[in-house]
Amino acid sequence: MKPGNGKKGDPTRARAAMLEAIETQIRSNDPPETRRTFERLMQEGYTLDETLKLLASALVGELFGVLKNESEYDHARYVRNLERLPRLPWDKE
Repeated sequence: MKPGNGKKGDPTRARAAMLEAIETQIRSNDPPETRRTFERLMQEGYTLDETLKLLASALVGELFGVLKNESEYDHARYVRNLERLPRLPWDKE
């Protein structure tokens, strides 16, 4: 299956959905930690594209935790992922 073909399992679609979710969080300021992290990363010199991808990685880290642990969304864990950026959620300390 070629990337970007719109079929089930398409990584391009998943990436677009994550970026859309992040942009919605920034616009709506919900949660506010997303916008604060966006502003911090931009001030640190990351490009818009880099910043959005970093924020999406924090969201992916939380979604992975939910699926792996068969648990509820953990806002505190998501905020920790945001605060660690640009270090990625799966990077070791």
